[in-house]
Amino acid sequence: MPPDTRDRIIAAAMDLFLRKGYGSTSISDVLQTAGINSGSLYRFFPSKQDVLLAVLGAYQDGIRELLLEPAWKNVADPVERIFALLACYRNAVVQTDCAYGCPIGILAMELHEPDPPVRKKLAGNFDAWVEAIVECLEAAGSRVPPGVDKRALAEFTLTTMEGGVMLARTWRNVVHFDRAVAQLRAYFDLILKPARTKRKHT
Repeated sequence: MPPDTRDRIIAAAMDLFLRKGYGSTSISDVLQTAGINSGSLYRFFPSKQDVLLAVLGAYQDGIRELLLEPAWKNVADPVERIFALLACYRNAVVQTDCAYGCPIGILAMELHEPDPPVRKKLAGNFDAWVEAIVECLEAAGSRVPPGVDKRALAEFTLTTMEGGVMLARTWRNVVHFDRAVAQLRAYFDLILKPARTKRKHT
């Protein structure tokens, strides 16, 4: 079943905002990419900002199905799930010859003083990502010492990912992403207790 008009608009805007940026994307660009007329667009979205809000909503709604579940497939260990998620970003960096940028990170950097509704949606996307990492840390149980602030550690993980992607994109070299993740791994190894291994019965 082909996507409906609203979905086509959102998909077109997602692609354009990622490739060109929000400011450089015109309504005409969205219309042409989606293959629709202006009346069809304005029936759903009165303004360009409304299109942006819908795009950010779609990213947030799809985080589990489109990002987390594929990354976590066949990864049982909750701490390794964190690094499996980071590996997905690394794959995106490599597959695009280091041109990849996190869609939410790109928009957040461009829209540094957006209207409150946009800022709220951007924060909601980051919150959803951070909460996924907190979920992994909670699942790790006693491996996480009582004094560790799980939310702060999850935000540090997000910062590592966003910074690593930005540096790899700037230098066009994935080694910058790898170094950032390696430092995060070393920090995790320093503060977390190792996973228990099952004893073999003889």
